[in-house]
Amino acid sequence: MTVPEAGRLLGLERAASYNAARRKEIPTITVGRRLLVPTAKLRALLGLDTTDTAA
Repeated sequence: MTVPEAGRLLGLERAASYNAARRKEIPTITVGRRLLVPTAKLRALLGLDTTDTAA
């Protein structure tokens, strides 16, 4: 997921999203030149359960 997409989920505008990522408030990884947000870490940040209980 891109930084602006993650920011929208957190209620942030584009610039604020990148600022939060720069301050390490949003977890990111770099793939080539792209700065991406791992969805599992974003779900944890949002307090959402990342485990699948319907086994």
